[in-house]
Amino acid sequence: MRKGLLFATAAVSAALLSTVTACGSSGSGAGSGGAKKPKIGVILPDSKSSVRWETADRPYLAAAFKAAGVDYDIQNAEGDKQAFQTIADQMITSGVNVLVIVNLDSGTGKAVLDKAKAQGVATIDYDRLTLGGSAQYYVSFDNTQVGKLQGDGLTKCLTDMGAKNPVVAELNGSPTDNNATLFANGYNGVLDPLYASGQYTKGPNQSVPDWDNAQAQTIFEQMYTSQPAIGGVLAANDGLANAAIAVLRKNHRNGQVPVTGQDATVQGLQNILAGDQCMTVYKAVKKEADAASALAVSLAGGKKGDTKATVHDPTGNRDVPSVLLAPQAVFKDTVQDVVTDGYVTKAQLCTGDYEALCTKAGIK
Repeated sequence: MRKGLLFATAAVSAALLSTVTACGSSGSGAGSGGAKKPKIGVILPDSKSSVRWETADRPYLAAAFKAAGVDYDIQNAEGDKQAFQTIADQMITSGVNVLVIVNLDSGTGKAVLDKAKAQGVATIDYDRLTLGGSAQYYVSFDNTQVGKLQGDGLTKCLTDMGAKNPVVAELNGSPTDNNATLFANGYNGVLDPLYASGQYTKGPNQSVPDWDNAQAQTIFEQMYTSQPAIGGVLAANDGLANAAIAVLRKNHRNGQVPVTGQDATVQGLQNILAGDQCMTVYKAVKKEADAASALAVSLAGGKKGDTKATVHDPTGNRDVPSVLLAPQAVFKDTVQDVVTDGYVTKAQLCTGDYEALCTKAGIK
């Protein structure tokens, strides 16, 4: 599935960083003279597939809404589709002007978006596009480029290791997540010509339901059993990468088989410093959250959104006005970039055995 993308940047609102850890959070207040403030609802998908939703997106969004002086309600569906719809109903009933969602799948997302639209609530797809949905706007990264960076990263690491005709296994993201399809489009665009030319051998290839890391480990265990000569792993995010690394470690091959990732999690970066993971893709979540909050605040105030890109929804056969941000490949020699940007701290990264590795890598 091909996606036509036009790249653009959007003005990003200034935000103050704060930490919010509960599964639900809100901010409220009355305007001068008792006037009702705009209210924005955000539904996050889970906290299992990636830690970013709670450790990064939630606090960044909350800080931006507080800085803008709007009421807000941020909740996490924790992977439960029924809970996702219930939260949406409660938010609409509570009077949100704008609903921002990260869908669990396009079917559930569409039902929620359509209900919000019928109630006159403005809608934004955040990070994941809801296929066939009715979101007025979409804010994300260029996800095909994310996949391309992963494919390029794996080839770089294999080349650096001097690998000859390596067997490459692909551990893809959830089949219900459109982003996983875009990532695969990106990395397969790099790998397929190498398979066709005989430079690489296409190994086991499987998607991981709901990005579940425990299932990913079971799936990769089966992959490795069927093809123990695996020489490289295209894992779609850091959680899946860590699952593959656990299997490789058990078979004393960690560090010998390049593994990709995504999200620049603390765990992923530590695996890179240890030499067990080849690379990750850093998506500056603060920029994504700031862009989404700026758009939501504008819509809540009755204004149109400021976007300069579109993404085609093939299911709904429509072009969705979008804000698309650029991702960055991270290798061992550029882990410092993620720390410098403030996405993770040295204190979080350089704990225990990783302290010496951080010193060796020059992490400041």
